[in-house]
Order: sequence, then C-alpha cells, then structure tokens
Amino acid sequence: MKWMVRGPLLAAWIVLLAACASGGGRKAAPPALVDPEDVAAAQARQSTREAWLRGRKDWGFEARVAVSQAGKGGSGRLDWHQQGERYTASLSAPVTRQSWRLSVDADGARLEGLEGGPRQGGDADLLLREATGWDIPVRTLSEWARGLSDQGSPEFGPEGQLQALRQAGWNIRYTEWMSASGEQPAMPRRVEAERGQARVRLVVDRWDLGAGP
Repeated sequence: MKWMVRGPLLAAWIVLLAACASGGGRKAAPPALVDPEDVAAAQARQSTREAWLRGRKDWGFEARVAVSQAGKGGSGRLDWHQQGERYTASLSAPVTRQSWRLSVDADGARLEGLEGGPRQGGDADLLLREATGWDIPVRTLSEWARGLSDQGSPEFGPEGQLQALRQAGWNIRYTEWMSASGEQPAMPRRVEAERGQARVRLVVDRWDLGAGP
C-alpha cells in the first residue's frame, strides 16, 4: 500500500493513484433492508460473525489500497499483520520501489521509511497525518476491513450482508464480499470509506484469519 508523502514522492503518488482508484462511475447500492424482522435476522447473523472474528488473535490480510484527499492521492499495496492489540502495516509501491512500515503497540506508534528517519508518537492516526498529510483512520481501519459494525450504525443489503456503516464522521460502503468457507465467515473484498474530501478504497486479495484465542 502506498500513502502519499510530501516532497519528491508527490508526483509519483499522483500517477500511482490511477492504478487502484480508477474503474469508472460508482454503481448505486441496492436498497437496504427495512423490514424489522429481516433487519433483526441480519443483525443476529452479523453478531455471530463478529464474535467469531474477535476470537481471532493472530490474523492479517493483503490488499491494494488507494487514498485521495482534495484531489491528490496515492496507491499501492498493504500487508497487515495483527497479534492481539499489536499490529504492523507494511506499505509498498512497486513502481517507485518505496516502502513504509507502521508498527503499533501499547507503547505507541513508529513509522519507518520516511525521509529524515523513523518517526514515533502515541497516536498512529496523528503520526501519519503529521508525517504524510493524510487523514487515515488507522485505529479503525482493521475493524472496517473485517466488516465489524458494533461501533457504528450499520445498514444491511438484500442478502443480509453488511452494506454500509457510519462511524466517527466516516461513511463506509461494502461493495463486494468473499464467500464463507468452512468455519470462516464471509469477508469483505472491496471497502470504500469517505469523510469530507478524504477517500480510502481497499481491495483485499487474501485473508489469513489464523488461530483462535
């Protein structure tokens, strides 16, 4: 994945944005469930799904990501690995051969790969915003990526899957899902989030949900 950084990499990021963020006009979402019984059934299935996912303590995913803000943006690959409350997000742009690594644990956040050396801070969102200029919801990105809705206001599509979520000023849309496999529930494949002029688009290529507690 690639976040845009200030300085010489700016132009390269703008070019890279098209690789992940293009794809034509947005399709209209199907009508959300409104019948109380259908909504209750969807919420029950979602609760069961979330309980299973929260039981995974060692998990990760590989994805393509595009970020834009006020008409400028960047794209690349994101490899996310989580162990309990600790996680690392490795970001890379193959075309420019640039890479970043964000590590977060109870002691704070550390961002490597920036000009001038690593930066550290107590808040991952703030660290990225100060270092790169991007408004990225790092603290909740892993929740949205997995389709966890208990901290927001969910809407469900005709088939009962999570379709939209509103949280902390962000509007999140789930436009494609991977089918359930064995005990593993259905997982999001395409996720779009926006707040004001900030946009984040995530396309997950692979999930690794690891072991339980």
